Amino acid sequence: MSYAFEAPQTYQPITETEAGRTVTLTGRDLTVEQVIDIARNGAKVELSPEALQRSADAYGLLLEGAAEGVTIYWFNRGAGDQRETVIFSGDPTSPENTKLLKDQQLARFKGGVTRGYGPEIAEEALVRAIMAIRANTMSYEAASPQLTHMLIDMLNTRITPAVQSRGTLGEGDLSTLGNIAAAMVGEGDAYYRGVRMPAAQALDEAGLKPLEPFGADQAALVSTNAYAQAQAVLLVEDGRRLLDWTDLSYAMGLNGMNSSVTPISAPVQSMRPYPWLTWDAARVMDMIKGSYLFDDDPARIIQDPESMRASSQRQGSAWQAWAELRDSVLLSINSSDHNPAVLPGLTPESSWELATPQFMKYYVKGGKLSNGKSGYIFSNANWDPYPMANQVEAFTNALTNLGVAVAQRIERFRNPFFTVIKPADVLSAEERKEIPTFDGYLPTDLWQELAGLGTPVSPAGQAIVATVEDLEAATRIKTQRARQAVDLSFHLLAQDLLTASYWMDVRKAQKPDRKFGEAPTAALAALRKVVPWRQSPAERPKRPLGIVLYEFMQETPASNFYPGGPRAPESAAAPTAGVMPK
Repeated sequence: MSYAFEAPQTYQPITETEAGRTVTLTGRDLTVEQVIDIARNGAKVELSPEALQRSADAYGLLLEGAAEGVTIYWFNRGAGDQRETVIFSGDPTSPENTKLLKDQQLARFKGGVTRGYGPEIAEEALVRAIMAIRANTMSYEAASPQLTHMLIDMLNTRITPAVQSRGTLGEGDLSTLGNIAAAMVGEGDAYYRGVRMPAAQALDEAGLKPLEPFGADQAALVSTNAYAQAQAVLLVEDGRRLLDWTDLSYAMGLNGMNSSVTPISAPVQSMRPYPWLTWDAARVMDMIKGSYLFDDDPARIIQDPESMRASSQRQGSAWQAWAELRDSVLLSINSSDHNPAVLPGLTPESSWELATPQFMKYYVKGGKLSNGKSGYIFSNANWDPYPMANQVEAFTNALTNLGVAVAQRIERFRNPFFTVIKPADVLSAEERKEIPTFDGYLPTDLWQELAGLGTPVSPAGQAIVATVEDLEAATRIKTQRARQAVDLSFHLLAQDLLTASYWMDVRKAQKPDRKFGEAPTAALAALRKVVPWRQSPAERPKRPLGIVLYEFMQETPASNFYPGGPRAPESAAAPTAGVMPK
């Protein structure tokens, strides 16, 4: 058995926990949670009647526009530096043009098998997220009905094409989607229910016939930022889980430090009322409600180290960057990023510029191929992925600024000036033998690696394709770095959680009647089931405890221990895609 590209060393198949659920794609209201259910949990998909009709209208307008002699980029004209090259003239459904387009489109789909460059994407969930997002946004893009249904059918039968990770410039993920296109016509390789095989075999085993593309199907599928959008969706989901745990670990650390918690009090926060900062402070304050920190303690010092005092500022800022990214991602995965823009239903009266001679060149009057509907087909730059690309980097930067506070507050627990007591003041020598010790170098090593991701990717303007395309967004690199930053932050937070939980138990040993608040208490109890407080060295896991807690956080959402809390700040409502402003 031969493969177009070498398989990844470790493929990560999904677990179909939501296989009985169906997500309806409308093109307007797809959520991060729905993409996660489809991509990671195997939920099925369907297009709403509205989305199917919009797709059919766009497809009809594309065919009618060519029949009326309208110049259409990437259809009856070429693409890139071939944009002025005539591909065909007249009715695309004439016998001569039908044959030309069928042959051309099939060749283009098959050619997608050689696009891109390794390593191959190892996450099945990422490829499924790409497909789900494209199925949602492709309802704007003049895809043929057979292409639309093939993308849905592949998701629902769990045919996941083998996709290469490199080859996109981050604005128009052509090579990535080209790999998916190839699998649709039976070229290259795919994973059928997690098992790698030739794509033709996967289609056959799933009961699907290879796609017979037509029209401008290749353009409709590949002209998209769905790869970057899919990375960003996974980033938003994992970033939320990280920040939830960061808040809870901070609450546990405050208990461990015997902190003076005046910095996160409502009166102090009201003096500088940034909404996300005051929300985060109120959230952490709510977590420790009922803690001994609100009792008088003569040994408690007036204020913590800055890394403890300012953690809610850094965490609130990271939440703000996360929310701005989330809102941008939601708009992006519910709108068109395709060139050309196919706009059925418009007339010269829809907007003043549409009646001018320049715009009338792209007016489709409407006829039998469009069921009488008029509209316009315009060249555009909707694939330029800003502001989302900026917001991805802003979130990465926020994580590094948060990470330095986490790394520093871990180290401050080693200073009795802040803790007032030393563990030896409370614990006997025999007890200390049964309590895990920490690697003092590791948090700094993790922090140094995280800090290196905070440098933005340099803006690029390498003129390519005969200088027609002279901007690159590098969104693939930006999203991969951001996801790496989230993962590193989880590892760093595992060290923070080890330290916080250790000191909570020290404080409990110091005074057994101390309370910590419901959420920190519940989290500590769950954590101690995987990392016991006292255990003989022979019984301890023979691997780093940080890895144990990293896995604990991956498998156990912080919301299990703190599901409520203050209401988060409201975000601005996203505009609806495809709707002309009045």
